Amino acid sequence: MHVPVTIIGAGLGGLILARVLHVHGIPVTVYEAESSPTVRTQGGMLDIHDYNGQLALKSAGLMDEFHAIVMKGRQALRVLDRDGTVLLDKADDGTGGRPEVQRGDLRRMLLDSLPAGTVRWGHKVSSTRALGKGRHEVTFADGSTVETRLLVGADGAWSRVRPLLTTATPEYAGTSSVETYLFDADSRHPAAAQAVGGGMLMAPSPGKEIFAHRESGDTLHTYVVLARPQDWFAAIDFTDPAAATARIAREFDGWVPELTALITDGDTAPVWRPQYALPAGHRWDRVPGVTLIGDAAHLAPPNGDGANLAMLDGAELGQALAAHPDDIEAALTEYEQAMFPRSADAATFEGGAVVGIDSEHNTAQGLINMITEKDQ
Repeated sequence: MHVPVTIIGAGLGGLILARVLHVHGIPVTVYEAESSPTVRTQGGMLDIHDYNGQLALKSAGLMDEFHAIVMKGRQALRVLDRDGTVLLDKADDGTGGRPEVQRGDLRRMLLDSLPAGTVRWGHKVSSTRALGKGRHEVTFADGSTVETRLLVGADGAWSRVRPLLTTATPEYAGTSSVETYLFDADSRHPAAAQAVGGGMLMAPSPGKEIFAHRESGDTLHTYVVLARPQDWFAAIDFTDPAAATARIAREFDGWVPELTALITDGDTAPVWRPQYALPAGHRWDRVPGVTLIGDAAHLAPPNGDGANLAMLDGAELGQALAAHPDDIEAALTEYEQAMFPRSADAATFEGGAVVGIDSEHNTAQGLINMITEKDQ
């Protein structure tokens, strides 16, 4: 007999878990702090990998729906040096294993795959506590509570479920990104649009880098990453977009205009996003009736794998619960024993360490060498 599952968080990992449980006839409820699925945009592009994210979608029986939202051509990749030299220009020939989708489209697809009422919106968790014998109580901001025999924290970096398992908390990872958008780029920002090309642009340099994605239409979404202390960013007045943009752009003095335009010509105010991480190799001892998936379990700075790992976490936990209907602890143990090493290995490319942004090797050629190593 399957025990009902309570999931905190309606991100990609929580929704994949809910979908896999639904496919196997296991009752599930997802509690989400946001008031509705449309309360905010859901971020930019995601490349869904054939070795983790797509495996999760197959487990969820959603590959046809996934293929329908793939954005053709967006797997193209360009690597530029700071002087504008194109050192790598890979076209999207449709054979790559990392098709791109809009995060918002993927989340809507997952929501549409669940029965109405599965997700309870407007339920922000204020606290959780153990009741004994594997049961837990979740208290929401409005004072309401729910008790459960199986609680899953899919609630991200600042998880309210995590303290039931571990005292670990995220710490600043030493880097932050600043996001900007350019709209109607082909007509209004042609030089920047040409630099980005049809998919993703990467322009790394020691201590800094510029990433840009071509999203739906001719929107360019730029992520400027800087290895600077939080105090450095805190001294910038992001309520003054012009001054903040000028301060960030100053870090790229000497770079060609088609790259710096991705910062200076932004059509939206720059948004500062500090990057946090849990301790490397984070794990916990088995606690009856509760576990974590995604960033709640293994938060790391963006490396292209976070969303994919969360989805695979959700799928594998769902499959483990389906395989052990009468033994919750066996299912949770099976899931965690596979998840811990997988998440610890996520910061490597086929055994080669990812180059840190502060490294002297964080260059366009260094990136190309790493991509080439992975592709071999």
